[in-house]
Formats: sequence, C-alpha cells, structure tokens
Amino acid sequence: MNNNSFYKSILIVLSLVVLTSCDLGFNEVGTDIVGDNNFSLKPESKQVLAFNQSTGAVQSNNLSVNALGIYNNPAFGTTTANFVTQVQLASVNPTIDLALAPVIDSVILKIPYYSTKVGFEDDGVTGKYELDSIYGPSGSKLNPSKLKLGVYESGYFLRDIDPNSLDEQAYFSNQNSLFDSNKGQLLNTSTSLSENEEFFFSEKETREDTKDSDLKLVTTRSAPSMRLSLDKNFFQNKIFSSAASGKLVTNDVFKNYFRGLYFKVEKSSTATTQLAMMNFKGGTVTVYYKENTSSSNSTKVNKTIALNLTGNCVNLFQNDYLPEYTNAVSSPNSSEGDTKLYLKGGEGSMAVINLFGDGELEQLRARNLLINDASLTFTIDNSNVSDEPNRIYLYDLNNKKSLADYSSDITTRSAQKYNKYVHGGIIKIGSDKKGIQYKIKLTNHIRNLVKNDTVTNVQLGLVVTENINDVSNKKIANPVYSGKITKIPTASVINPLGTILYGSNSTVPEDKRLKFEIYYTEPKQN
Repeated sequence: MNNNSFYKSILIVLSLVVLTSCDLGFNEVGTDIVGDNNFSLKPESKQVLAFNQSTGAVQSNNLSVNALGIYNNPAFGTTTANFVTQVQLASVNPTIDLALAPVIDSVILKIPYYSTKVGFEDDGVTGKYELDSIYGPSGSKLNPSKLKLGVYESGYFLRDIDPNSLDEQAYFSNQNSLFDSNKGQLLNTSTSLSENEEFFFSEKETREDTKDSDLKLVTTRSAPSMRLSLDKNFFQNKIFSSAASGKLVTNDVFKNYFRGLYFKVEKSSTATTQLAMMNFKGGTVTVYYKENTSSSNSTKVNKTIALNLTGNCVNLFQNDYLPEYTNAVSSPNSSEGDTKLYLKGGEGSMAVINLFGDGELEQLRARNLLINDASLTFTIDNSNVSDEPNRIYLYDLNNKKSLADYSSDITTRSAQKYNKYVHGGIIKIGSDKKGIQYKIKLTNHIRNLVKNDTVTNVQLGLVVTENINDVSNKKIANPVYSGKITKIPTASVINPLGTILYGSNSTVPEDKRLKFEIYYTEPKQN
C-alpha cells in the first residue's frame, strides 16, 4: 500500500511538471496561442472609416418603455414626446346594473415613475424617493420645471395587423398629426393646475386615503407616480350609459368602443421643461363608484372598475433640431469620414463604420496571424452635451443583427443595463463627471474575418441603446443610405439621449480620433 501511494505521488508530481511546462510554453485565449518564444505580441492600429447617417422617422409602436415630455438638448435641439395607448378592462364583462343607479365618485389615472427609495422624510413615515430616467433641469422645489399636459380620449383605432401586408401594423414617430386630429374630449380637467396646465414630475410619495367597509380611514403609500383626476361625466357616459351595453363583454369589443388615451404635452409657464421615460403599461385608470345595494334599497355600496393601459401604443416625436446637427447628419462625408459622429436616439441618427483600408484585411489573412484582442475606442466630445447615454451598441448593419462578440459575452451584472460588459460600449466617466470615451470589443468578429477569407467584411452600425439586452429592430419609415438601411435597433428608438463622438477624419487630432486596434501574435521569421 505504501509503494502504491509512492508511485501515485510520483505520477501526480510528473503530471504537474508536464502541465506546468506546457503552461510556461503558451497560454490559450480561445483558439489563440499567446506568449510562446516563437511568437511576439504586437498591437497595431488599422484604418477605419466612420460617417453619420440620419434615420428620419422610425417605427415607434409597442415599445417597452416610452417617453413623455419636452427635452432640450443643447447639442441637438428640442424633442417633444407625446404618447397614445389603448386601454383594457382588468376584468371583462363587469356586472353593471343600471337599475342600481351607479354614480361615479372619482376616476384616477395612475402611472408609476421609475424611482429609488432613499430613506424617509423627517416624520419617519413618509418615504423619500429619487426619480430615475427624468431628463432636463428639475428647477427648484418652489418652481419646478413644468409642462402643459392634456390627456384626451383617443378617437383613432390602433390595429394589430396591417390589412395590406398582414404583418404587424407599424406606426411611426412622425404621425403626431394623425392622432392629434382624432383626439376627443379633454379628460384631465381638475381645478388643480399641477394636473394639467402646470404639470410636473414629482418625486413625492403617492398617498391615497380610502375608507374600508367599517368606514375607517385606510392610508396606502406607494412610490411616486403620475396621479391625475379624470372627468367623471365622461366615464359615467362611457361605462354606465345604455350606449355601453354589450361594449364591455370582451376587450376586443371594448378597445374599439373606447379607443384609448392620448397624452399631449406643450410648454407651460416655466422656461425649463423635462422629459420622463415611463412604463405606461404599468398604469391604471380606476373608476370609483357607488350603487344601491338592491333595486328596493337605496343604501350605497362602494365599487370599482379598473382599466389597464395595455394593448397597442405609439410614442410620437416632434423635433426642432439645431442646424449644425441637421447639416452634419444629412450631409455625411462617406469617402473620408466625418470629424464628429452624432448618435441620437428616437427619431435621430447613427454612424456607419467601415473596418480596414484597401488591402489591409487581405494582408492580415496572408500573415497567418492569431488575433488576441480587437477594439474600437470612441472619444467623446462632451463640450456641449448633457445627459449622455449610458451605452452605445455596435451591430452588423448588412444583416441587421448583433456581432459574434455580443453573442459570446455571457457576463451579467445586478443592474441588467451593464450585462455583456466585456463586449463593452459602456460610458467611461471622468473626474469632472463628464463622459470620456466608449470602448467596444470586437475580437471574435475580427478573428472570424482573418481566419476565413469567405467571411464578408460587413459594414457596422453604431447607435445609442436603452437596453443592451434588446437586439430587436424597428422599421424606418423611409429607407436611408441608398435603401441599405431599412431598420434600426429598437433600443435606440427608446433612448431619447444623444452623444457626439470624434470621428475618423484625418483632420481630427490623433489623440481624439476614432481608434481601431488589433493585438495579435505573429510567427517570428527565422
């Protein structure tokens, strides 16, 4: 037994020596050999051409997150975001007996904001919150940034299917006039100006006081939200009139009867305005009403009917862009590259990128190189931009899909917007709290190009992104770039922000110019 243990120990030691020797000879990165004495690691800059491209109007229906408000970006101009949505019964075919004389007490629209609870107010009971995804100056507590907000009945039916193509019906960001001309009655007519003429996004906790069956006061506290009182007479007629008979049986019938709500914003009394990204699908309209307990008993009982802001929806954008931005994205330098790249979400702009100069890729293929790392580094011109996007997204423009590096990166973070952080594109912030650069790894993409001469060197698209996990696409109303670009990443449509990057033109100072760098190992010549 002792001899067996001795021989086993010798075998283990010899195995470790062999493995260690192998490890000293080379390290493997994917399929690449790095650091052997017969190889040398070299960084090399390659040519890259990047230029601007305006997208024009984009498909903006059924987005996961939608914008509402007015945002003035000093580098791009002003965007006004309106919104229209269908509403659906939370429970179809509610029991309504007009003989019981139902009468509405109130109708409350509630849409939660994205927020984080940071503690409590001085009373130790009321929650203290910070709002997320609100852009533009907040103003002061006494004089916050305000909007004129109108919530109207929508008179336009949002179809599921395009009757001509039988595909999903597409609605576009520039169709504001279609919904504006079909809007019905104004519904947020409260005498409280903060609910209409002087609306603002409040970070205060939402408090609702109701009475239970024993008439005791019940206080419900929740995160900050848009909370508006809507016109009782409108809903009395819409829900409890004889005209509503048979219209509440199914949501398909109800959505054609009550076609939805149209949220329209305009400038208010203050010079500053804000824009919020909102989860409208988490919104509700609650109709609070009383009715008699029976046809012979006039004792009242409290009841509710709930409507959800679900179903089809459309985000609508009206843009008043600055001439400098408009000129830059409408007249790109596609032969020499632009000096600055303007990435703007929504109905905005993107960059088109061509990797490698004449013959460069063929030379790399002929040298039998092993690619270890490749990246694009974009330096930010932050002199005139506020609220820069957290992330940018690089994709295969020809085939409208993500790159190999995106697919192979399975890294995750608790905050999902930082998933795939090795692939990158996340903003780097300087000591002055301004953005410095974005860096994107495309090692696998370049590796595939160099290893296989049948792989096409596709053009790349670069956009801002709201959600790195969403790589779906939306249509462009009118194809651009000689018809080559017909779609845009959905996450770019959602993001209202923009950034300005230094481009690839030779007039850009070298320390700021777009960099395309490759690290590789190459056999030494004997």
